[in-house]
Amino acid sequence: MKINFGYIADFNGASLLAVADDQKLWEKHGVEVSTKVFTNGPLQITAINAGDLDFGYIGPGAVWLPASGKAKIVALNSLGNADRVIAQPGITDIAQLKGKKVGVPEGTSGDMILTLALQKAGLAATDIQRVPMDPATIVSAFAAGQIDAAGIWYPLLNNIKQKKPDLVELAKNEDFASTVSFPTAFVAGNDVVSGKADAVTKVVQVLREAMDYRAANQDKAVELTAGLLKQPVDAVKADAGNSKMLDSKTLDGYTADGTVGKWLQGMGDYFVGAKKLTENPDPSTYYLGETFTGAASK
Repeated sequence: MKINFGYIADFNGASLLAVADDQKLWEKHGVEVSTKVFTNGPLQITAINAGDLDFGYIGPGAVWLPASGKAKIVALNSLGNADRVIAQPGITDIAQLKGKKVGVPEGTSGDMILTLALQKAGLAATDIQRVPMDPATIVSAFAAGQIDAAGIWYPLLNNIKQKKPDLVELAKNEDFASTVSFPTAFVAGNDVVSGKADAVTKVVQVLREAMDYRAANQDKAVELTAGLLKQPVDAVKADAGNSKMLDSKTLDGYTADGTVGKWLQGMGDYFVGAKKLTENPDPSTYYLGETFTGAASK
């Protein structure tokens, strides 16, 4: 069974793939996987709908895409805490971003953290000069002083700090923890879910086993991910510290007791307010919770 799987080159996005490769989980479940790296979640959803990918990984900022019917979430992965609004030295408050150039990767968690921060400060999206950019361009543009601020995430933020160590972090995920959670997730194309149910089950089984290995062997998972990404172990370990990793048993419980539904409902409220969605759909329409929990017994 052949599948194409997208990922992002950070611990959140790549650790389960690194573990699955090392532990030969794909072979165990009869899956031949081809992986491709992407810079963000929305690009993977586009590739899924073009038929170039079967499965992918998205951060919290892209959850509005499956919520709008563009894909299905087959598994959650972690609760992210890697997103920041950063500014050039001298800017110490979100309110000072009024009229300033702010770089943002559209439809990502960087977009999400920026929007939440502006709302909290009483600013409208039109109060800033919003400059849509891909994540790599934000790194170079901020370092060169071409933008005043940005919505971006670790580990890319470490690259910026090397060139601008005195940058200011204006907002972080934890600032909004009382109202919004930031889950990362794995998604499948609608055609894959409807036409290749067996593939979905096998992939979810691989993800579940990789999650549990990662939870039981955190240092080894960091080492394996560093190898896959060709990055220093220390850098990947620091990146891993920005998120709360979930294991299959915890996710089974959170799915059963409605916690996952509350996370997604809260994000849906945000996406409606941010005009990414016109209405907040029932999470059961796009999170395949029964598929995830059901894979445990197969």
